[in-house]
Amino acid sequence: MYPACFTNSIFMQEKLKFSSTESPSFFPEVRRRVQDYFNETGLTQNANQAMIGKTVFILVLFVITFGLIMSGLLPGWLCFLMAGIHGFTAALVGLNITHDAIHGSFSKSNTVNRYLGRLLCVIGANDYLWRVKHNKIHHTYTNIPGHDDDLNQPKILRLSPDQPLWFIHRFQSFYAFFVYPMASISWIFIRDFVNLSRVTTALKEKQAPSTLEYIRFFAFKIFYLSVFLVMPLLVLPYAWPWIIGGFIFSHLVEGFTLAIVFQLAHLVEETHFPIPDEHGNLEHNWAIHQLYTTANFANENPVATFLFGGLNFQIEHHLFPQICHIHYPAISKIVQKTAKEFNLPYYSFDTIGGAIGAHYRFMQKNGRGEVILHPKDPIPVVA
Repeated sequence: MYPACFTNSIFMQEKLKFSSTESPSFFPEVRRRVQDYFNETGLTQNANQAMIGKTVFILVLFVITFGLIMSGLLPGWLCFLMAGIHGFTAALVGLNITHDAIHGSFSKSNTVNRYLGRLLCVIGANDYLWRVKHNKIHHTYTNIPGHDDDLNQPKILRLSPDQPLWFIHRFQSFYAFFVYPMASISWIFIRDFVNLSRVTTALKEKQAPSTLEYIRFFAFKIFYLSVFLVMPLLVLPYAWPWIIGGFIFSHLVEGFTLAIVFQLAHLVEETHFPIPDEHGNLEHNWAIHQLYTTANFANENPVATFLFGGLNFQIEHHLFPQICHIHYPAISKIVQKTAKEFNLPYYSFDTIGGAIGAHYRFMQKNGRGEVILHPKDPIPVVA
């Protein structure tokens, strides 16, 4: 039996309480050292010229790939392939630009962050709901069953050790990688609508979406479908099954890219699934909780860092979401050194393949009911 505070609602009102006694000096110390780094180097914590150049490059790539599709000049098979590339660029927009902007880390200007964050609406999702679901819920209650909405996925996937164990779950380490490509289709066409209903019901009047948010939500959904599906159907010279197939293929590529990046950050063998006691108390303070529930991967791979928006430095992102991801490689050395000094975990995999292997093994073990809640085993050695 689990504590009474566990519910199926992702927009919960009750507050969990993180420990105030465990290593209280860790986060102030690592935060001071990171701030010293920026003071000594004179760098801004927001986007620098490299980040601005990267943003322009990704947006131009997004427009060019869509323009090539809409030109109607490509052979059908090449247009279909281009749709997949366009889906990948849509994932890059989300991972690299809108993610930072919605966290407020892209710019010191709230206006810049707001408009860049709305690019998420252009690629089909909703920035308001992402801010609630991701910034407020996931970043606070990371990997806490019943509280972290990222664990609330189709029941065919057993991502949390508190979920009912079904016979089919023992095979999820194989079929999960065929489910992940559905992530963006599910997000845009199902989960956003479900979450809009939930956030309206669960949050108090002062916090609930405004009328303008409702208008923006539906207006951008209509815009997205009009531009990326209806217009190609009306303009392109290809048979409609190929156009619809290309739209779906684009989402399969986008969905897999988004899903695999986020799964490798929290659902691997090493990460923990803490549960509160009957009073809502958690064992760790917030910062140390992030260390136990988060993992890095491919930190020495500049291509992965470029493509994944620095989210292969997930530990740094969870501790310092207000810092632009372009700085994560530099501050990661500070975070890792400080964690070691405080005898705290810093889970990291040298390669993407190593992280995928750890995720595969997690899915395999959790599918057999072998992953435990609130593990208190010794700190694993960094991979």
